[in-house]
Amino acid sequence: MIAPEYALRDGNRIPALGLGTYGLDGQPGIDAILSAIDVGYRLLDTAYNYENEHIVGEALRRTAVDRSDLIVTTKLPGRHHGYDETLRSFDESRHRLGVEWVDLYLIHWPNPSVDRYVDSWRAMISLREKGLVRSIGVSNFTEAMLTRLGEETGLLPVVNQVELHPYFPQAELRAFHEANGIRTESWSPLGRKSELLSEPLLAELAQAKGVTVPQLVLRWHVALGAIPIPKSSQPERRAQNLDVFGFDLAPEEVEAISALSRGRIWGADPNTHEEQ
Repeated sequence: MIAPEYALRDGNRIPALGLGTYGLDGQPGIDAILSAIDVGYRLLDTAYNYENEHIVGEALRRTAVDRSDLIVTTKLPGRHHGYDETLRSFDESRHRLGVEWVDLYLIHWPNPSVDRYVDSWRAMISLREKGLVRSIGVSNFTEAMLTRLGEETGLLPVVNQVELHPYFPQAELRAFHEANGIRTESWSPLGRKSELLSEPLLAELAQAKGVTVPQLVLRWHVALGAIPIPKSSQPERRAQNLDVFGFDLAPEEVEAISALSRGRIWGADPNTHEEQ
């Protein structure tokens, strides 16, 4: 199964569901990514700080799927904020990935106390203009931070990847994204290390539809127009995670799942969190 795609504001396209690769390392990581590509994943999400860009790159070299059919995302780490620093960091990431271009390049965290994310954004605009990056975006940015990028550079990101799951639906931020042509991506879409997947409501809805609870939650993301990027080291689970486009959720079911809201699981507030 191949996920449907969304059009981004810059004219590029992105799959409606991707593969998170955090923690996929070594030969098992290469095998997991290759297996995911084989079952239909076309969006691969890594980051400089995941320390596995070379693993993703090796899978890219080994797969029979054409490079142009794969959307590769990586992210700028906090310690490399700044114009020149961003350019150098990107060169390192591209070298480890072994690619001519990166499809989606994100600022991983805003690190507001450092206050150099606008400089990094200008560097990313330059990378896009040179054709080294197809699309540019951010991760963990607030509405105020996104607005500042637009005001100071004239260009808003096409993607903002944020913590998003039924415990933290981010309705206001998603509304801002929609109004400004920013596609929402969901990290930790299944509420990892929480009791989310044990919620009785989710079990009841999943049973009624003949799907697993993770499939139900991932379909909820799709219903919101967000792009979940679940990670799994288990082949069967990866295949199930991708197989969420054959059933629908009614509007009232989406609302009921969203009503599970309780806040961030990780306590990683973009206004205070600092990434190295």
